[in-house]
Amino acid sequence: MARFTGVPVVPTSGLPELQANLFSSLKENVELLTGARGEADFNSKALVRSDVQAKQVGTQTMASVQIVAVEGYTGAHDNANEIASLAALRALRDDVQVLANDLFTTRQALDLLISNFGGR
Repeated sequence: MARFTGVPVVPTSGLPELQANLFSSLKENVELLTGARGEADFNSKALVRSDVQAKQVGTQTMASVQIVAVEGYTGAHDNANEIASLAALRALRDDVQVLANDLFTTRQALDLLISNFGGR
């Protein structure tokens, strides 16, 4: 959570009108950006580093799917079509499941970032 100190009231006497208007505008903008102005929807509040949270996605477990090099592939033929063994198909299924798990983890991290940038 970010911490900000309050901006003191701008004196209206003793300053030229231009300077008083400039300082008042700066004060109002700083209060809006820090959320100190009391804006109900926080549409003007700035996003600061401590507001954003994200978990590390880490290294992707699966790099590529290799059907031909899968252990258990027999290279059997049926009418000139190659047929993969049951072990090769199971290995492919396992690789695709690993890929699906990686995608799920990536989506969770992305959803967390999106929710951090979304409305409050």
